Amino acid sequence: MKIFLTGGNGMVGKNILNYSEAKNFTFIHPSSKELNLQDYNAVDEFIKINKPDFIIHAAGLVGGIHANIANPVNFLMVNLDIGRNIILAAKNNNVKHFMNLASSCMYPRNAKNPLAEELILQGELEPTNEGYAIAKIVSTRLCEYISKEDSSFIYKTIIPCNLYGKYDKFSPEHSHMVPAVINKIQDAIINNKSEIDIWGDGLSRREFMYAEDLANFVFYAIANFEKMPQNLNVGLGYDYTINEYYSVIAKVLGYKGKFVHDLTKPVGMRQKLIDDTKLKQFGWKHSTSLEEGIEKTVDYFKKYVL
Repeated sequence: MKIFLTGGNGMVGKNILNYSEAKNFTFIHPSSKELNLQDYNAVDEFIKINKPDFIIHAAGLVGGIHANIANPVNFLMVNLDIGRNIILAAKNNNVKHFMNLASSCMYPRNAKNPLAEELILQGELEPTNEGYAIAKIVSTRLCEYISKEDSSFIYKTIIPCNLYGKYDKFSPEHSHMVPAVINKIQDAIINNKSEIDIWGDGLSRREFMYAEDLANFVFYAIANFEKMPQNLNVGLGYDYTINEYYSVIAKVLGYKGKFVHDLTKPVGMRQKLIDDTKLKQFGWKHSTSLEEGIEKTVDYFKKYVL
């Protein structure tokens, strides 16, 4: 099977390409320099020439709360453009199988947790990453519409919880919480800081899955794509507080200082936990514990980032 993977240089893409089962497929994964996903004609031509059997759309402009607040226009427009371009070009070139990667930020900010797939567009979004969420909702709905119009097109969406792991971004400005905290605590160790600040009260809850587990899911889903639900949450089904993440990361890194809460800072949604009912019915479960995942991520960070 020939698979066209977008976002091959991102964390999710690299985890997919470096997963053991990847060798069983032919992957084409052009970089952004080789293929501009914001140019529909270029995407259309690429698919026409390469004739993939399956497309996995994992590309996107991503970032943490800082970046989303500072650049809402880019987070909306870049993700909107690349999503619609790749999906429509796939359909127009008669590619029958398409796996779209969305995000749990698509769920309403005040929705009851755990978040079931049916809650999409059932309420107001979290303002701090609304642009990104809107773009992901459009791609998700577009896949639904295409499959409804013609059932021979099997275009489905997976909705991962937050991810962390190898190949992540570790810069304070552009990373998500787990890599940002790893970087922050390592910096405190290097500079002998006796305390570290945590945004808010640290009681907001987040669900972070090790990215290699998502790669495992992707190959499971490829093998079982016909029976996979139209939209499917992929995550742990349970969560931890921000304080607990800081505590585990500090333990793995060996940091002995204390934490101080900055109550003037925004915290985003108080909880964002996916409902894994359909995921269990689909027959898949993650395998990496939080401490094991943090240990592997810290090992990668020390080897390749520091």
